[in-house]
Amino acid sequence: MITLLDYGLGNIEAFVNIYKRLNFPVDVASTADQLANAERIILPGVGSFDWAMTRLEESGMRHCLDDLVRVKKRPVLGVCVGMQMMANGSEEGELPGLGWIDAEVKRFEVARFSQQTHLPHMGWNDVSPRNTGYLFKDITAPRFYFLHSYYFAPAKADDVCGVTDYNGNFASAVRSGNVFGTQFHPEKSHQWGIALLKNFAEL
Repeated sequence: MITLLDYGLGNIEAFVNIYKRLNFPVDVASTADQLANAERIILPGVGSFDWAMTRLEESGMRHCLDDLVRVKKRPVLGVCVGMQMMANGSEEGELPGLGWIDAEVKRFEVARFSQQTHLPHMGWNDVSPRNTGYLFKDITAPRFYFLHSYYFAPAKADDVCGVTDYNGNFASAVRSGNVFGTQFHPEKSHQWGIALLKNFAEL
């Protein structure tokens, strides 16, 4: 069973429709009781970092989600801002993140990338997998849809499982144990995104 975390942000219906087409059981949780028995979790997100963290806290699901991920080790996939929330914090805001991966979220800047780096990073771009298992199993020459102005910077190189070049490389997919994240939107990325979501369901 795939459980979509509904705290008011993200393309919930797009994920649900994909999993229904793939014939995977899928559910949506908007309360801690609905989330409690989740086997695999997708944490979507759009908008600003602090706003997303605030909405998650206000949903009443934060403690249950932490328990499922940290203690029960249920697989979780963070998408876009949902991935950024898994870091320690973000230059975009002041609130602490979930801290599931030792990482910081940073803004694309000329000092780090180049003068050609226009914001937001929007549209299709290649992803170069660092391994061909897990999320990228049996996916050839993947391209995904991006929309963001901040990027995920893990402290450990081993946590990076996909890299994208936007006038400089950044981690576009990460994995640490049972915690997975994609900066891109698989739910908007046609056959590559569908294949990746299928791989997550089969972990």
